[in-house]
Amino acid sequence: MNNLTFEYNWHHQFSLALADHKIGCFFFSEDGFQLFRIDHQLIIHLVSLQNSFVPQDLIALQERHYQKGIKLIHLWEDLWLSKPGQVLARIKSLLGKNSRIHGRKTKILKITKPVADSFLTENHLQGAVTSRYKMGLFEKDQLVAVATFSGLRKMNHTENYKSAELIRFAVKAGYSITGGLSKLISFFAATYQPNDLMTYADRDWSAGEAYTKLGFLQTAILEPQIYNLDENLNRVLKKDALVFAQEVFNTGSFKFILQF
Repeated sequence: MNNLTFEYNWHHQFSLALADHKIGCFFFSEDGFQLFRIDHQLIIHLVSLQNSFVPQDLIALQERHYQKGIKLIHLWEDLWLSKPGQVLARIKSLLGKNSRIHGRKTKILKITKPVADSFLTENHLQGAVTSRYKMGLFEKDQLVAVATFSGLRKMNHTENYKSAELIRFAVKAGYSITGGLSKLISFFAATYQPNDLMTYADRDWSAGEAYTKLGFLQTAILEPQIYNLDENLNRVLKKDALVFAQEVFNTGSFKFILQF
């Protein structure tokens, strides 16, 4: 199967999945970029594994559309093939097509690592990673959101100053929770009393708008990273100069800090 045929197949598969969820889209090409416009609210750039782009090409494309008031995200082929359900859930959330739960109707409970990992694997594009604290948001007895945090770290710039990191936040597919993230952060801050909380937004998918609304300030832009793909299409951060059969990259991330 040649590259053009394979590219068409995953593009077609993606468009059919959108149609199944009653999401209208229009395909077009712009300067070699393969783009889907969805409901005039969002553009998705489909990035095939076989491409000649460098990170700055994708950053420039995103910034051009941002200046026009249009959100553009980069959807890589490996992510679609390995996590189609999570991708569709994220797109539906961006389009405001979720059922809404009010955060005041939920309760917070600490949860175990297996529960947190299972939920994040099912509902977060980047899956689960190591964390110190794991908290769940429950509506009645149903787990509807999970946030994981690091332990507190002493910072040298100020005496007795401690910082923590919000590592993951995910909501159950098909739902949005008004005030959910704010409620979880407030609970964490009251319980462990850090002086600040930092987090990162994946630049491929987000400019961190949700963090800004909660009072976070953007403090840095992290450089793009290169990954190797394993046989299951999992991304493993490249740590040396060896060239593997398949490499992918992201466009970096934005760092945010919330002071308490």
